[in-house]
Amino acid sequence: MDNSVTAKPSTEGTAKLVYILYLAGIVFGITGIVGVVMAYINKDEAPDWLKSHYQFQIRTFWIGGLYLLIGTLLSVILIGWLVILFWVVWLIIRAVKGMKFLDAKEAHPNPSGWMF
Repeated sequence: MDNSVTAKPSTEGTAKLVYILYLAGIVFGITGIVGVVMAYINKDEAPDWLKSHYQFQIRTFWIGGLYLLIGTLLSVILIGWLVILFWVVWLIIRAVKGMKFLDAKEAHPNPSGWMF
């Protein structure tokens, strides 16, 4: 009988995968939904510094969905295309910055922010 305590594997790789799925979602769409489901599933058992990334990812999904909805509705009057372009740039910046903090094994400094 082994009495040693086994450490739970870190969900750090999963957090990075969520960022990658969000980036792929710009082209494929559905991968963003897969990413947010993974973030919701893993957020409770992650260490505190990693929970900030999952919170950031979940907010990125929902805020991005709002930007996309507004852009889609306004695309009829053409300004919506600028909103959608803003969403693409916004998502890329958020994912890259999130991966930067994740690679440094740091908590995200502002997981509840709306911008970058």
